[in-house]
Amino acid sequence: MNIEQLKKEVIEYSKQIGIDKIGFTTADMFEELKQRLVTQQELGYQSGFEESDIEKRVNPIKLLPKASSIISIALAYPSKMKNAPRSTKEDRRGIFCRASWGKDYHDVLRDRLTKLEAFIKEKLPDAQMKSMVDTGELSDRAVAERAGIGWSGKNCSIITPEFGSYVYLGEMITNIPFPPDQPIENQCGSCTKCLDICPTGALVQGGQLDSTKCIAFLTQTKGFLPEQYRTKIGNRVYGCDTCQTICPINKGKDFHFHEEMEPDPEIAKPKLKPLLTISNRDFKEKFGHISGSWRGKKPLQRNAILALAHYKDTTALEDLVKVMHKDPRPVIRGTAAWAIGKIGDTTMEPELKKALANEKDDEAKQEIEKGLSFLAEKAGI
Repeated sequence: MNIEQLKKEVIEYSKQIGIDKIGFTTADMFEELKQRLVTQQELGYQSGFEESDIEKRVNPIKLLPKASSIISIALAYPSKMKNAPRSTKEDRRGIFCRASWGKDYHDVLRDRLTKLEAFIKEKLPDAQMKSMVDTGELSDRAVAERAGIGWSGKNCSIITPEFGSYVYLGEMITNIPFPPDQPIENQCGSCTKCLDICPTGALVQGGQLDSTKCIAFLTQTKGFLPEQYRTKIGNRVYGCDTCQTICPINKGKDFHFHEEMEPDPEIAKPKLKPLLTISNRDFKEKFGHISGSWRGKKPLQRNAILALAHYKDTTALEDLVKVMHKDPRPVIRGTAAWAIGKIGDTTMEPELKKALANEKDDEAKQEIEKGLSFLAEKAGI
């Protein structure tokens, strides 16, 4: 079969099934990426969520022995929420990052890739393919960059001329020798807005991220959040968009092409207090379909407590005291005690002292003591 013609047909079909951009590249080794990954590993900048075997991340032949090309796909997601609810003094709200609005993007992209695989199989029954989204071995960004989807921005996101960086990425390795597309020239220029605004300094330099400092990563951890980052989280319950929203290329970019990506405002901007005591069943029912739920409810509850401290929400004290005394998890009890201290109502001192007397966990005890020291400072003692 004529491969040039097949490529045209694949591109045409991709539009019919809701793929917003498609690009093709070779299955050659990602040499430059290999060096970057080795450096990241040496500097301790990795999050721990990525594939640890660098060879699998840079060599497609390790994943599909007869690999000849890679198809990269991008789907644009919304950057603005319709009918976004407002936070009130009585009902403060948190926020999920835009990449966690709507249905879990892993499922959305897998659906498109599965349809694309079936289409190619129909045309070429002997075709071999391996598709992946985000959690696969390959770097979605490196593939997308080489396939001409966009350039790799200083904010470590792929930036497309059409949709900015508000795109989900996925790819398919194939044994078909599709002609490759040309990469796009980097258009960041001398702009450093994303580097300058990063709340924790996680963007070390253009294109280099210390994942261990990145708020998007920190909101997904399960332990006590390092204290130096607690006041940086603001009202973020999951993820961070700061380096995207500041990007000049993203200005005015807001696309609502896919119904399943539309956010439910009550889920994307949830009330914080109800999150503290939500049951496992209710959590799964309400949040289970979004990508931000993949680590379970514990990190989101911890982040909700930190958000209430950020707001200095005195209306949440009763809920926080209940959590501090009764939650079975030391991280949640301790974070609640820290938040009570930060909110700064000195009448809470007896509750903290009572919690300290009953606490068995050493780390949680330290957090209660920090809470007490905040109140003592407030009282001028």
